[in-house]
Amino acid sequence: MESSLHKVWESAAGNPFVPTVGKDSQFFVGFSLLIIGVLLSGLFGLKRSLLAIPLLGVPASAAFAYVLLDSLPAYIH
Repeated sequence: MESSLHKVWESAAGNPFVPTVGKDSQFFVGFSLLIIGVLLSGLFGLKRSLLAIPLLGVPASAAFAYVLLDSLPAYIH
């Protein structure tokens, strides 16, 4: 009887990991998203309203989250 972990291991062998952002452009994409997140957070801090939440707050949070999650080692996520 095979364990489910062994089945996952065998099926993953045929599907290599392909990152969303290529190795050559990781710094540019990460730095751009970080700058966008900082700018949008600053604008959101200056103009807080219900309309600013979906227009500024959510994209800023998404940019920060992508940069932070993309910088974690692969075994964590």
